[in-house]
Amino acid sequence: MVEAVPAQIGGQPVLILKEGSSRRRGQEAITNSILVANIMGQLLGGSLGPKGSSKMIIDSLGDITITKSGVTILSEANIEHPIAKMIVEAAKTQDKEVGDGTISAAFLASELVRRAENLLRSKIHPALITKGYSLGVEYATKELGKISWKINPDKEKQVLRRVAYTSLNTILDPEKSRKFAVLAVEAVSRIVEQRGDRKVADIDLIQIVKKIGKGGEDIVLYKGVILDKEVVHPNMPKLVEKAKIALINFPLEEKKTEISAEIRIRKIEDLKKVMDREKEIVKDMVEKIASSGANVVFCQKGINEEAQHYLARRGILAVRRVKKSDMERLSRATGARIITRVEEVTKDALGFSGLVEEVKIGEDKLVIVSKCRNPKATAILLRGETEKIVDEYERAMKKALSTVADIYETPFIVAGGGASEIEIAKRIRRLASKRTGGIQLVLNTFADSVEEIVLRLIENSGLNPVEMLTSLRKAHATKKGLFVGIDIEKGKIGDMKRKGIIEPYIVKRRAIESGAEVANMILRIDEMILAGKTTK
Repeated sequence: MVEAVPAQIGGQPVLILKEGSSRRRGQEAITNSILVANIMGQLLGGSLGPKGSSKMIIDSLGDITITKSGVTILSEANIEHPIAKMIVEAAKTQDKEVGDGTISAAFLASELVRRAENLLRSKIHPALITKGYSLGVEYATKELGKISWKINPDKEKQVLRRVAYTSLNTILDPEKSRKFAVLAVEAVSRIVEQRGDRKVADIDLIQIVKKIGKGGEDIVLYKGVILDKEVVHPNMPKLVEKAKIALINFPLEEKKTEISAEIRIRKIEDLKKVMDREKEIVKDMVEKIASSGANVVFCQKGINEEAQHYLARRGILAVRRVKKSDMERLSRATGARIITRVEEVTKDALGFSGLVEEVKIGEDKLVIVSKCRNPKATAILLRGETEKIVDEYERAMKKALSTVADIYETPFIVAGGGASEIEIAKRIRRLASKRTGGIQLVLNTFADSVEEIVLRLIENSGLNPVEMLTSLRKAHATKKGLFVGIDIEKGKIGDMKRKGIIEPYIVKRRAIESGAEVANMILRIDEMILAGKTTK
C-alpha cells in the first residue's frame, strides 16, 4: 500500500516531505523490487546467446529499432521505474568498461534479486543476503581466474579471431561474424600502444563510417581515415597515389583583422591594387605549400575560391573544414604534423599515404585516405541496404572491437558456451557445503543464479534444458570436464576450449561483479520515497 507521509505531534500535523509525496516501506518495497527484477529478467533473458531473440523497440516518434544488443534494448526501451533503472545502469557500466556481457550483467542482477524472495520468506535478513552475495562474488572471481588461461595477443591472432567470432555470433550470422572478426582483430592490432609495462587499445582511434547503399562489400577496413567530405574544386585531382599530405589548421584566405577597421578608397585603381594584393597573399600561401612537396591538403579552416584555383592549377587535392577529431586521426595515420602557421609548412611536416581518393557511395561523396605505412588510426566502412542493417552492423563491430581490445589489455580468456558459469556454480556450491545456516542458503542461491544464465542459453537454442543441464553438471563433476559447455550449432555438449568457443576473462568477471553489486544495492532498499510532482 502507498501511504502519504504526514506525522503528528500533539495532534498537530507535521509535514516532513513535500505535499503529495508518498512512500512504500518494508515488505511492500521489497516485493515491488522483486517484481520489477522479475520483469527485467523476462525482458532480457530471451536475448541471451547466439540463438537469442531480437527485440523491436518503437520510440515515441515511431522510429523502430530491432536489436539483440543488451545495452541498446535497455537504453531505447524508455524504462522509468527506479529499480529497473538501476539494472539498466549495470548494463551501461558493463558496456562502458568492457563493451560486452551487458545482458549477462543485467540478467544476473535481476535473477539475484528475484531469487532473494525465497530467502526472505525463509526469514533470512537482507543484510545476510547481501553479505552472502558479496562472498559469492569474491569467490566466483577468484575461481574464474583459476580456470582462465593467458595468451599472447601479438602472436596468437587466430585466438583473438575466435574470441571476436564468439562475441559477434550473438548478433550476426556465422559468415558475417567470421568476416567482421578478421577485420576487428586487424583494426585493433594496429592501434595498440605500449605504455610502460601494459598495452592500451583505444578503440576511439578506429573510425566507423556507415553508409546506406547497394553494391560493394558490406565491410571494408582502411589503413587510414575516411572523411565525410568532398574535394573542394572540380578541377582538382580526385585520386592521388603516393600522397604527401599537409595538415593545416589555418585558413587559406586573406587574413582578417582582429579589430573593426574601415578603408576608404576613392579611385578604382586603388581598389584593384588591394584586391591584387589579397590574391598575392593567398597565392604565396599556396606556393609555400606546393614548394614543400605536398600534393594533398587537409584544412581545418576555410579555403576561399582564389586558393582553390591556385591549388587546382598546381594539381593539389584539397579538402576544407575537416573536423578536429579527423585531423588528429589523419595525423596518427599518416605521420603528418598539424601545422598552425604557413611558415611551418615544410617537407618534414608532411605525412604519407599510398592513396587518397574521392569516392561516391549512394548519394554521398567520401574522401578516403588509405594504404598508410604504419597507421596508428584505422577506419572501417560499413554498408547495408537499410539504416536498420547498418546500425546493427555498427553495434556488432563496436562489440567485437571492445572484446579484442579487452584481450590486449587483460590477456586472459575463459571457455564460453556456459562452461565457465557451470564450473563457477559448482565451485560455489562446494563452498556453500562448508558453511551452515543462512549463509549456506544464500551461496546456493548465488550459484543457482549464475547457472540460470546457462539455462536461458539452452532454452533460447531450442534444446532440452533438463537434459542439457544434467549432462553439463555430470561432465563438470569429472576432471576432464572443466571446459565442457554447449555446442549450440550441433545441439550437444563439447570441449569449448578445443572448439574455440572462448571469451575474455575480464568480460565474465565484470558481469558477475556488476550484476551482484546492483542486486545488493536493490536488496538494501527497505523504503521508497516518491516525491510529489511539482505543480505550476
